Amino acid sequence: MNTNYLDNNHLVLVGKITSEKRFSHEIYGESFYIFDLEVPRLSETFDIIPITISERLINDEELKIGKRIVVKGQFRSYNSYENERNKLILTVFAKDIIFENDIEERAKEDEDVNLDVSNEVVLIGHICKKPVYRKTPFGREIADLLLAVNRAYSKSDYIPAIAWGRNARFCDRLDVGVQVKAIGRVQSRKYEKKYEDGTVVERVAYEVSISSLEVIEEKEGEGTETAEAV
Repeated sequence: MNTNYLDNNHLVLVGKITSEKRFSHEIYGESFYIFDLEVPRLSETFDIIPITISERLINDEELKIGKRIVVKGQFRSYNSYENERNKLILTVFAKDIIFENDIEERAKEDEDVNLDVSNEVVLIGHICKKPVYRKTPFGREIADLLLAVNRAYSKSDYIPAIAWGRNARFCDRLDVGVQVKAIGRVQSRKYEKKYEDGTVVERVAYEVSISSLEVIEEKEGEGTETAEAV
């Protein structure tokens, strides 16, 4: 079965640049940089999302703090070895960027760009850990899950996600290996990491907050079909 990896993992963010670009890494002579994007929520708060971008997509005159841009790409993960432990690092990998002066015109031509939706990600992947269902002290239902999303060249991204309410209850019934399609938004969340020596360090976690979830059943030779939607 032919796989379109862009369909497996696709997102669009509309936001404001809040940091200067900083060097990330180099592959085959191509340099990549990271900058932070402030993406508004409906609640009038915002998420700060790290964007990884190739030097070949950068316009230094327009990639300035305070500038509004649209980023199209994928939510990706990689392992970083720190303090003798592997740490899962999450970032948005930009495949296209629309700068402030072109946003309105491109939005008319590009069906992926809806300026009324500032943060949307679509993932198709397999559940690789049993979802953890719980209730908050106020009775709100939550489920944590980890999705393995296939990428080209036999790679996978491991994306943490969180579901709420009836979606959370639905996740509690799902087994490891089940393939799902999740639609939601990328969110940032601050938390405190406590160490054995008593020190406390503030960190930021990134995850997908799921708004829509469905199970996909794979049939040999027939691709996929929707089995159940929530």
